Amino acid sequence: MRVDGMPDVPVSHATLDADDRLVAADPAIMALNDGAGGTLGQPLAVPQLATVARLARRLGILVSRGVKVADQDADLDLWVRVQPEGEGVRMAVSGWRETRARTVAERPAGTVIELGDLAWETDAGLRLTFVSIDAARRLGLDALSLLGQPLTALFTLDAAGDGTLPILEAVARRRPLHDQRARLRGGEARVLLTASIRHDTAGGFAGLNGVARIAEEAPPPPAPAISSSFTEGLDKALRTPLARIIAHADTIHAEAEGPVQRDYVDYASDIANAGRHLLGLVDDLVDLQAVERPDFALAPEPIDLADVARRAAGLLSVKAGNAGVAIARPLPDLRVPAAGDFRRALQIMVNLIGNAVRYSPEGGVASVTATLTGGMAEAVVADQGKGIAAEDQMRIFEKFERVDPTEAGGNGLGLYIARRLARAMGGDLTVESTPGEGARFTLTLPV
Repeated sequence: MRVDGMPDVPVSHATLDADDRLVAADPAIMALNDGAGGTLGQPLAVPQLATVARLARRLGILVSRGVKVADQDADLDLWVRVQPEGEGVRMAVSGWRETRARTVAERPAGTVIELGDLAWETDAGLRLTFVSIDAARRLGLDALSLLGQPLTALFTLDAAGDGTLPILEAVARRRPLHDQRARLRGGEARVLLTASIRHDTAGGFAGLNGVARIAEEAPPPPAPAISSSFTEGLDKALRTPLARIIAHADTIHAEAEGPVQRDYVDYASDIANAGRHLLGLVDDLVDLQAVERPDFALAPEPIDLADVARRAAGLLSVKAGNAGVAIARPLPDLRVPAAGDFRRALQIMVNLIGNAVRYSPEGGVASVTATLTGGMAEAVVADQGKGIAAEDQMRIFEKFERVDPTEAGGNGLGLYIARRLARAMGGDLTVESTPGEGARFTLTLPV
């Protein structure tokens, strides 16, 4: 860090108010902020630091993570620790390890950045930490607003000819990414993604270092499904280690082996939740491979849709209680006969009620009803959330689509799979919503 009179700055501190304005800062952070065009009393001008501050404030917990910040002709590897305090946050920045400037040689092997190419980088969670400003501006994108968001906020990823997503295999196997076809968000411009693996000081996975090149040739026709060999390999490779990570993290969080420092208890909870999210993604990818097979079918059998709804609500009662949300379920003696697959109908209802709990405010109610209407059995899940805009109500049923990718939640596959399952049983899954008035999801099945 090039700060006059301070060749080595072990830890620097700063304070931000509720509007992300820099209230006070040690000289090292002040110099970094000044270099980014900021001043005291104005919003923090270093996007990577500001992103961590916003995350800590939104979650209301201490957040620590490594970031890379451009400083003149070199990069700085920093460790940022942000703790909410009242309406603002207190930030501690350490590390200050200078690395050489980003060059063409650091890009994927055999790749040369040309005019029009969009350079990008992610952290280990595939959140964007760098987007080339000039290239983004030429493509009509706001590079700074993308920082801290998932990679899918910039690109819509397309499956390869065999139905796989090359980026998932590259990350899982820690290999360079080649020929991941994608589209720029908000448009139809097609790009080809290549990337190399970034490593941290311990040699672990630290993210991707990539380039998006405008694709000149027409893309190949999409395959109908993710290959079974890919999902089976992913399932076997990830399920056991993820289950072990979750179990150990839960043990630390419960302090089963004795008292643990409070920060580490919170970290353990975050680790366990992240592990469960990844396990859910594995399950969804396996389901995705199944529902997209041309021969996928479900054998209908007599089921009670009201009973399915009650069971799903019971499975989510603890989650709802922790979130301060009540679930109103069908009365115990209500029967709604339908034809469908019990396990798949339960999977759909768990997804819908889980979403309703997630997006309902504390003290709210997720309402679950079941009835016979117009010769069809219906189960309706209504929440008291912020609702879904009309232009987003079709998009949420597409693969990897979410209304707001920055919100904590799923992976954008749940509703896509749920609708495919509903239609495979001869029914459908629809939504009605008005912004500010919640959303109503309706599962219909034949009687």
